[in-house]
Amino acid sequence: MKIETQQVGTVEVFKPIGTLVEDDATTFAQKLKRRLSSSSARVVLDLHEVPYVDSTAIEALLDAAEQMEQRTSRLRLVSVAPTVREVLELTGLSKRMQFFEQVQDAVRSFL
Repeated sequence: MKIETQQVGTVEVFKPIGTLVEDDATTFAQKLKRRLSSSSARVVLDLHEVPYVDSTAIEALLDAAEQMEQRTSRLRLVSVAPTVREVLELTGLSKRMQFFEQVQDAVRSFL
């Protein structure tokens, strides 16, 4: 798994590529947690190249959602695959996140 990042103004776009399972999910969780540790972190997760997530990735998304909520914000996800979206809905996490079709829309939502 590879994670590309892009800075768009004051927002960082994280784009993992591949399934988020086992060690890859752990690496993703560590990188996301480090980025969100800044009190001013504005992060968008572009998941259009993530076809599947396991429980480790779900836990990372939950932790990220909690960190954003502490700042009275919400985690922004872009282009979530139907299978991943279904998992988020079944676990109730979808209520704690904002979903967008385009990265630009998610970035603009911070303004």
